[in-house]
Amino acid sequence: MWIGWLEFDLLLGDVRSLKQKRSVIRPIIAELHRRFAVSAAETGAHELHRRAGIGIAVVAGDHSHVVDVLDAAERLVAARPEVDLLSTRRGLSRSED
Repeated sequence: MWIGWLEFDLLLGDVRSLKQKRSVIRPIIAELHRRFAVSAAETGAHELHRRAGIGIAVVAGDHSHVVDVLDAAERLVAARPEVDLLSTRRGLSRSED
């Protein structure tokens, strides 16, 4: 079994409140869930208006499938016009049965 994760550090556009921040972040998380069947959540910078962290995780039996899903999810987030992707951290590991 392969386990992969990504953590995105995002700079949000013209956001002036935490309520506006959530209205930008929630659709991104929902789209990641829907398109890639990954676990996704807001994971950082909860108190900052213009910064956000989103983490995703995927589990699969095939290494290449995990890498493909992580790559596609990163492209999706990078292409969103309402956010700037500042950095991405990635992890990939194999379970030891």
